[in-house]
Amino acid sequence: MPNPAPPPATGSTLSTTRFSVLDRSRTREGHTDAEALRDTVALAREAERLGFHRFWVSEHHGVPGVAGSAPTVLAAAVAAATRTIRVGTGGVMLPNHQPLVVAEQFGVLESLFPGRIDMGLGRSVGFTDGVRRALGRDKDRAEDFAAQLDELLGWFAGTSPTGVRARPAEGLKVPPFVLAMGEGATIAAEAGLPMVIGDLRSRERMLRGIDTYRTAFRPSAWASEPYVVISGTIAVAATPEEARRLLIPEAWSMAYSRTHGTFPPLPPAETAESRTMTTKERDFYESGLTGHIAGTEDEVAHELERVVKETGAQEVLVTTSTYDRDALLDSYGRLADLLRA
Repeated sequence: MPNPAPPPATGSTLSTTRFSVLDRSRTREGHTDAEALRDTVALAREAERLGFHRFWVSEHHGVPGVAGSAPTVLAAAVAAATRTIRVGTGGVMLPNHQPLVVAEQFGVLESLFPGRIDMGLGRSVGFTDGVRRALGRDKDRAEDFAAQLDELLGWFAGTSPTGVRARPAEGLKVPPFVLAMGEGATIAAEAGLPMVIGDLRSRERMLRGIDTYRTAFRPSAWASEPYVVISGTIAVAATPEEARRLLIPEAWSMAYSRTHGTFPPLPPAETAESRTMTTKERDFYESGLTGHIAGTEDEVAHELERVVKETGAQEVLVTTSTYDRDALLDSYGRLADLLRA
């Protein structure tokens, strides 16, 4: 269990807030999917060295710009390459899978790496009709998320009415988290589970979701009090201009996906800036550069203090992606330094 603390409405500081990392195994122009996956494992080792609380991986299917399609497999590789950091998923998209299979996968992970595994669960289905057909799912599957979640937790508790036993999951305590926006906040609250909510760019929507979650929360065997994890992009560099450059590759890829229907690999910042964009693409691109927490150590520390106090979050999940791996590692290092200051 995540040992939730009461929401620190006014007295929260960065020193009492957990910071964790979610890496989506973003591919880069001129590099392979295999390199992206190895980069994720290498980043996990660095996150452990820097003292981050947990390291999560994600699930995407058929996306040219994301190599992470099998999160429990990748989580196993990350856990094997690290020693102390918690490892999990942000998240397994439960509507894409049978709950029994998900329980078995996390049961194996927890058995191999006891006390280090988290089970982050989302309610999204495949991004396109083709992906959904390949997965054997449709859009309506997400509407059954609450029932799927209940079934999944039942496999760990040994309460399934089928007579089937989920081995080695039954009897294990793998902390579940719900990735929540909109209705997901209510589902997390009624199930009595910790909630992960993003992104930082949609601050008002985030605050509404957190309020809904705390108001509706019912204590459970998994959490006696609400536990809020806020997620988003945080970029730290020596100058504001360098921090902004970290945001450019992802902003361009997002703008391209919004106008072309496919999410491409990340380009170098200078390549993205030199590309001709339509007015619509430029609007999406400029919007994608705003609302994140980015700047020097002092600027980022000030904004983080404000956001943590505003949300009362117990944890911040950092989801930064960029083309320049050295600059990304430097950003995480600077963030870790300011958290220790």
